[in-house]
Amino acid sequence: MMMVIVITTMEIVITMMAAATMMIKEKPSLKLRHEIKYTIDPLNDWILSHRLRKLFKHDKNADSHGNYRVSSLYFDTPNDSALRQKIDGVDRREKFRIRYYNSDLSFIRLEKKIKIKGLCSKYSARISAEQTERLIKGDIRFLLESDEPLFIELYSKIQGRLLRPMTIVTYDREAFLYEPGNVRITIDRNLRTGMRSIDFLNHDLYHADVSEQLPVLEIKYDEFLPEIVRMAVNINQKATAYSKYAVCRRYD
Repeated sequence: MMMVIVITTMEIVITMMAAATMMIKEKPSLKLRHEIKYTIDPLNDWILSHRLRKLFKHDKNADSHGNYRVSSLYFDTPNDSALRQKIDGVDRREKFRIRYYNSDLSFIRLEKKIKIKGLCSKYSARISAEQTERLIKGDIRFLLESDEPLFIELYSKIQGRLLRPMTIVTYDREAFLYEPGNVRITIDRNLRTGMRSIDFLNHDLYHADVSEQLPVLEIKYDEFLPEIVRMAVNINQKATAYSKYAVCRRYD
């Protein structure tokens, strides 16, 4: 499904100027965090999961087994600039996505994820299921009419860079929290893609498994990584630049 948008050059200029002004006035300051990723085998996944359960509490989104499903719809340009920047290891890059958890469409977020020299951060804003459906269909006027800076920025980049919905990425997550250092440890399993479909809110949509049975361990923290976390994780391998979005794009 392709978005068809007709707009004048003057409107593009006005929109981008308005977006820039609102970014300066209203966007919160950027807080960068460390992010380390590893691909692990199923045995290490099992061992690590059981160890972490004894030390840290689960994320509030978890079910009785400590897991929940993450569904994201990523945006990119016609020339795949976000994908290419990731593959090329560009020091400063960004990706827009829409995300919800499990089957709960009452809480959906538009997010802009930012990477700067290996550090990460993100901006987010609530978006309704109706707005999400309109956005997927190419009806984007509501973004410009909003007073939410992230909506206006997305509008300007849809118009200026032809950003569009590209790929659905879904996986099952087990997340652990440790307050000192604001640490978040996640194990993501069963990576799946919606292939070429962008029917993001359709719970019956077929998702193809592209995980190759390799869970992904991620550790995010602020200024320091507490020793207890370092010892608990104890991964004797090099970190990786693994990208779920990039893996799923192989199957477009």
